[in-house]
Order: sequence, then structure tokens, then C-alpha cells
Amino acid sequence: MDMYQNAYMGLPGISPEELGFLQQATAELSENQQKYFYMIYSGKRKNPQDVLIFCIVGLFLLPGLQRFILGQVGMGIAYLFTVGLCFVGSIMDLINHKELALEYNRKMAYESYQVAKMSN
Repeated sequence: MDMYQNAYMGLPGISPEELGFLQQATAELSENQQKYFYMIYSGKRKNPQDVLIFCIVGLFLLPGLQRFILGQVGMGIAYLFTVGLCFVGSIMDLINHKELALEYNRKMAYESYQVAKMSN
């Protein structure tokens, strides 16, 4: 497990909350399952700094871009047609970009865990 804790630390923009969540989620996986989990999860997760960039672009150029990137298509369409919910929603997303990324990454960790658990 120690090798994978170090691997998680190499993920860009990882927070202590995310690291703790990942360690707790993968504690009961075998070594091969942990490798598989890391491979899947590292490809799906979003860096909070990237989410911040998408929020800035969403605020000035394409309202809702950050929501589309995070898989929230309905909210993305709502932001697009209401100009970021009259800019208030886009500004709130800009402020809360770390929480948006953490929520998305938790969903991806859960999906990755389910796939890794089904492997040998």
C-alpha cells in the first residue's frame, strides 16, 4: 500500500481530503486491484487547477463549460442559456472550484473502485 500512497501524492493538485478518501477507499483492495484502481482513477480524475481554468473560461467565454467538463450536462445547458445563471452561478463555481473537483473525483473513485473490485 505504501507504494500506492506515494503514487497518489504524484497526482496533480491532490488535496489531503482526496488523499485520505483514496487511502480509505482502497484499503481492502489487493495489490493488483490497487494498481488497476490507480490506473483507472488517474485517467478519470480532474485536477482542481484545471477546473479553475475551465471556470474562468466559463465565466468569460462559454458559460457552463466547467459543468460540461464535470459531466453535469443539465447544469451546463442551464448555464449556457442563462449566461452562467446571470453570472452568479459562474462566480460561485469559480469560488468553489476545489469542492466541484473533489465531488467529481469522489464519483470517479467510486466508479474506479467498482471496476477494480470486479477484477481478479
